[in-house]
Amino acid sequence: MKKAKYWEQKDNEAVQCLLCPNACVVKPGKAGTCKGRRNIGGELYAEQYGQVSAISMDPIEKKPLYHFFPGSEILSIGTIGCTFSCDFCQNYHLVEALVPTDEIAPAGLIESAKSRRSIGIAYTYNEPFVSFEFVLDTAIMAKEAGLKNVLVTNGYYHPEPFRELIPYIDAMNIDLKSIRDQFYRKYCHGKIAPVLKTIEEAQKHCLVELTNLIVTELNDSDSDLKDLIDWVASVNPEMPLHFSRYHPMYKMTKPPTPIERLEKAYELAAGKLKWVYLGNVFTDLGQDSLCPHCGATLVKRKGYSVSVLELKGSACGKCGARHNFIS
Repeated sequence: MKKAKYWEQKDNEAVQCLLCPNACVVKPGKAGTCKGRRNIGGELYAEQYGQVSAISMDPIEKKPLYHFFPGSEILSIGTIGCTFSCDFCQNYHLVEALVPTDEIAPAGLIESAKSRRSIGIAYTYNEPFVSFEFVLDTAIMAKEAGLKNVLVTNGYYHPEPFRELIPYIDAMNIDLKSIRDQFYRKYCHGKIAPVLKTIEEAQKHCLVELTNLIVTELNDSDSDLKDLIDWVASVNPEMPLHFSRYHPMYKMTKPPTPIERLEKAYELAAGKLKWVYLGNVFTDLGQDSLCPHCGATLVKRKGYSVSVLELKGSACGKCGARHNFIS
């Protein structure tokens, strides 16, 4: 446990958390909605500091990050809690704190990453921002040790804490769950505006890839997809966009995303974005990274089997065009 950052005192020993837009007012003895920060004696503490629910070596493509050291593996850690409560959450057991945790210090994670020859540390599985103090301390140490830091996140941040963390982050995959605020409010119990601001700011500082989970009948119409694609293109048409197949989970019982909807999403996006991928589905479409200039296969993928072919650093080995890859 460690005293939290970004909060202010209110009346009657209550505190208001300023980490995310939920801005929880937390009474003594209670925790915020994220389950990671608790009011103890009129002060806010990061109660779960150093408590890790999952730790594993994963392919970087599992994050998913397709333009960041393709074919490599990264030490991936999760904690518990989230700033959202999505009805279709794919990792609700972590969000609801239904799993045990083990304690590990930042220095221990650095040593573990180095001993496993990991490229760095990915803060993933649940929402890493709820463990802000732990992620920040670990990311600083990792950077000093020559390791990379990756955030897999919903992007639901207040700007000030994000500005403190972003200098230590090398890549992010940010969920853009829908382009509609009403979707965020009804099914995620949050707001879209802070997420859009995070994406706009993050892509100025590090590699950013986006994931859109296409939920059957809820965010999968042509107009939903077109508006989301248009927004991404307006920010940066080189940001990779991953359309991911939804499966019934947690409170959501809609049927799995039809394959034709994923294919339609790919078709709509390919006309405006340079890098479009399909995830959580077995298909040849939307797997490989093809040079937009000459069509050469830069990286070939079959599931998590990855072959780096014509990618030479960040350039195409065939035509020499430079792209937004880090390798």
